[in-house]
Amino acid sequence: MSGLLVESVIFDLDNTLLDFMKMKSVSINAAVKAMIDVGMDINQEESVNEIFTIYDTKGYEHQEVFNEFIINKIGKINYKYLAAAIVEYKKAKEISLNLYPDVIPTLNKLLNMNLKLGIVSDAPSREAWMRLYTLELHNFFEEVVTFNDTGVYKPAKEPFIKISERLSANLEECMMIGDWPERDIKGAGQLGMKTAFAKYGSTDDIVDSGADYDLDSLSEVVDIIHQINK
Repeated sequence: MSGLLVESVIFDLDNTLLDFMKMKSVSINAAVKAMIDVGMDINQEESVNEIFTIYDTKGYEHQEVFNEFIINKIGKINYKYLAAAIVEYKKAKEISLNLYPDVIPTLNKLLNMNLKLGIVSDAPSREAWMRLYTLELHNFFEEVVTFNDTGVYKPAKEPFIKISERLSANLEECMMIGDWPERDIKGAGQLGMKTAFAKYGSTDDIVDSGADYDLDSLSEVVDIIHQINK
């Protein structure tokens, strides 16, 4: 570990600050139920799994997922089914998009320590900012870097370099917190950033994250940074 201080804390967004996979699961289940309710002859559980398979292939921000699902099932688009899916998905998303319990207190403590806060997300700009605004996080962060800002996904170096430049921060004095070892931890670590694995947000059973620190809750990062900066 470097003896340098931590002056900036960079966060991934999904599954680090907010429970993205819970939101996705609740919303997809609501969409499938809606399609069944308006007459589509499909099985709830099988259909949810098929939609997740499309997401796994095309990415979780894929906007045409319900179009593809309907065409796969009946060979053509049915706008009654599509409208039901989209409307109920959005309703469920608004209700189920939640922060992890200790996010706001932790962010406030970090700001009171005079640390700069930023976000590096692989989400498109519009979706990232909509989530930030919905959850009233938009004023906590000095800078936000999304996929649209660099055109490449983590672990590419560009997103991490761009956020450090925007924060006027040295990479070695930044800590990156994220739930995906292969992207967040590997990407930040290759540039000399300190790293913390959001173990609480990972959907996989990771034995060795490769991070400097593993977090069972986000609040643990406050004491870690106090120790480093002491």
